[in-house]
Amino acid sequence: QVQLVESGGGSVQAGDSLRLSCAGSGRTFGSYSMGWFRQAPGKEREFVAGINWSGGSTDYTDSVKGRFTISRDNNKNMMYLQMNSLNPEDTAVYSCAARRGGSVYTRAEEYNYWGQGTQVTVSS
Repeated sequence: QVQLVESGGGSVQAGDSLRLSCAGSGRTFGSYSMGWFRQAPGKEREFVAGINWSGGSTDYTDSVKGRFTISRDNNKNMMYLQMNSLNPEDTAVYSCAARRGGSVYTRAEEYNYWGQGTQVTVSS
């Protein structure tokens, strides 16, 4: 099993940047594929970015391509989401997720472990 804890959320202005972090527990963190999801008020949870166990493969939802970058450091049991050029549509609770496997997974139901989420608010 792995436990996940997000940090780095906050309130920013449009055009600003934030870096979210996801800390994972356990000695097998490097065997998990991971992802970032977000949920805005009144909307369904959506996939934001995913990364495979090694960090060699990534995927992004179209609305964040070119602005967000997902990465991981397995030596530190950490995953990150660098978010640049934020806009109000990015406002949501961001959660990290993990599952065993070698691919990049884009559907929430494919993940077994979830963090508690961190709020990101972008004002215009």
